[in-house]
Amino acid sequence: MSSPAAATTATLEQIIDAVDASRRPLLLTGAGLSTASGIPDYRDAGGGWKRRPPVQYRDFVRSDHARRRYWARSMVGWGQMRSARPNAGHQALARLEQAGRLHWLITQNVDGLHQRAGSTRVTDLHGRLDVVQCVDCGHRLPRDAMQEELITRNPGWSLDAPALGPDGDVDIETDAFRGFRVPDCHCCGGMLKPEVVFFGERVPAEPVTTAFTRLDEADLLLVAGSSLMVWSGYRFVRHAAAAGIPVAVINLGYTRGDREARFKAEVDCGEGLSAVADALGV
Repeated sequence: MSSPAAATTATLEQIIDAVDASRRPLLLTGAGLSTASGIPDYRDAGGGWKRRPPVQYRDFVRSDHARRRYWARSMVGWGQMRSARPNAGHQALARLEQAGRLHWLITQNVDGLHQRAGSTRVTDLHGRLDVVQCVDCGHRLPRDAMQEELITRNPGWSLDAPALGPDGDVDIETDAFRGFRVPDCHCCGGMLKPEVVFFGERVPAEPVTTAFTRLDEADLLLVAGSSLMVWSGYRFVRHAAAAGIPVAVINLGYTRGDREARFKAEVDCGEGLSAVADALGV
């Protein structure tokens, strides 16, 4: 009987062969890809939450306290999120794209690390954390500008951050949230929100349409670093399987798409993607 390590190696070799044979491979990435960059993921190996679930969209828009709590935690964590750098997995995907071996990349991550690594054929399914948008008038501003104003309005808040969370905030709880001052939109006085899809919020139609269009052009779907526990990512696996597009997964632990996957390698996704790029000579 082969060992688990030997089985994983054999499956990874099958994934490498599948990517090598593919003319239009499409990648779907999740939070597990950014853990080596210092940004934690959401789920444990069994698919459960590692920390308290993120803020819900309805709470953010309805509750002053929820907004103050979010922006206070985000202000403290932004420095760590901003300083995160692409890791070997991001760099491997950029190399594959530059060599013409990657058709498209759909990411559920909001950290922008794919673009920092050099990838350009990217759909940010859930938006980008480095942009802030007014919910009311649509005015956009850089997250860095929001950070400056948050710091100016809240001079007593310490930026000595505890552990960073996957959404770029930190795990702090304090009664002082009630005194935290959040700026309004300078154009209309409306509510400012990071340009990301919160839990419970509908994903905008444009990135979803683009993602499905690129998937229909693909002949292989490779998932890396996602448990696929949320529908917004899992639906692409379901769509691919229904269309006869082979699905492969590189992820440590359970994923919701294990049943649809033709191949699955339980290996760190950065190591796995680097092995793919190296094997293809890019």
